Amino acid sequence: MPRTEGTDRRSAVIEVTDADFEAEVLRERERTVLVEFTAAWCGPCRRLAPVLAAIAEEEADRLKVVVIDADSNPGTVTRYGVLSMPTLLVLRDGEPLRRMVGARPKRKLLQELQEVRELRERPATA
Repeated sequence: MPRTEGTDRRSAVIEVTDADFEAEVLRERERTVLVEFTAAWCGPCRRLAPVLAAIAEEEADRLKVVVIDADSNPGTVTRYGVLSMPTLLVLRDGEPLRRMVGARPKRKLLQELQEVRELRERPATA
């Protein structure tokens, strides 16, 4: 949902649209971006929301968490070939690094995000 002040657990999660996806996600150079493609009718998406909110708060210095409503933003959904909800996409410098489909517990999601970090930090072999 939109960024808000106060005690809202979702406040660290930013809602994006087709119109601002490029500015909020693709042009982000400071942090890795975790995008959740979601829908109001999606039960697993609702279960994942508090997990994403907690991770967004805890990892704010390294990770930007955004959500995009798939039903209202077909351009971005089509661009990334999203067919199931929730789909999680990890991007760095505008480039997709990993795709995950389905809700998962916080521990598993943090592990998967750490694996992405480790892959990016590992030196290339000759």
